[in-house]
Amino acid sequence: MKDLFNAILRLLVKIALRLYFNKIRVSGKEHIPKNRPVILVANHQNALIDPLLLATHTNLKPWFLTRAAVFKNPIVSKILHYIRMLPVYRVRDGFSTIQQNQQTFEATFEVLKKNGTVVIFAEGSHSIVRNVRTLSKGFTRMAFGLKEKYPQLEPLILPVALEFSAHKKSGSLVRIDFGKPIPVDMPSSKSGLLTKKVQETLQSMVVEIPDEIYDENLQKILDAGVDVTSKNAVNEFLDNGKIIESVDSPSPIKNKLMKVFHFPLYWIWLSISPKIEDRVFESTFKFLIGFFLAPIYYLLLLILALESPLGSWALSFLIMAWISLLWNKNPQE
Repeated sequence: MKDLFNAILRLLVKIALRLYFNKIRVSGKEHIPKNRPVILVANHQNALIDPLLLATHTNLKPWFLTRAAVFKNPIVSKILHYIRMLPVYRVRDGFSTIQQNQQTFEATFEVLKKNGTVVIFAEGSHSIVRNVRTLSKGFTRMAFGLKEKYPQLEPLILPVALEFSAHKKSGSLVRIDFGKPIPVDMPSSKSGLLTKKVQETLQSMVVEIPDEIYDENLQKILDAGVDVTSKNAVNEFLDNGKIIESVDSPSPIKNKLMKVFHFPLYWIWLSISPKIEDRVFESTFKFLIGFFLAPIYYLLLLILALESPLGSWALSFLIMAWISLLWNKNPQE
């Protein structure tokens, strides 16, 4: 029952993501291992959107390590575990809680023993800054702990790069790039070498804008219309001033039309937006509003179209809402 529920949920979320974003480009799927324990290590730029993309655009049926704070409510904790999430405790949660991570690691070992997949965002937090930050050692502890407990297993680290043309906007472009698996073929005493290798691999895959005059460089890239999700395009522009991959200019009219024909949902967003403390969650809240409330909105319009004197107006509004959703396009920040 749990597997069926998760399969249906993944399908619904995947459809919603395809509608929320203008394009989702996936590359490197041939690198995804089969019948092996996989620890998927990805950069983390867009809050809940990142795990949703990884859950729906692989056939790995992954488990996710999630900050422990969201597990405080017992009911919420059961729901999160049901949809394959496990708590990870950080220093900021208090030193007394760190030892509870051993229970989480034991749970991941059981997932990996069955050739399952565990996703870890090894930067430790999210940030819309287009750089790979220093990776924590959690994934190496998981890999070597698994080998210690089950020496016959051969886990693989699967590096994944997530790129967004506009982190906070719907109708934007997403790239998901799966890199070549990295074997855990060294003794645990050399765990630092594994961390370094994964760090360097991710840096070779993810768009990196130098920290020096970061904002100025990013603005130049956007002003020139360079595809900011393409590492090759960004590097070529920053190094040589050449544009080898570009994006179309955004259409503000299409975006405004979507807001007009989804005005109840847009009003809900406007009421929630000022209360969001961490702005990286903007896209997450927009997506969740659409995922849960858009079907209700469309159903109400359909009922009005079939059962009220406003039938023709409601039907026209419904059709325009769908068209504006498909037309919505915000290529870059």
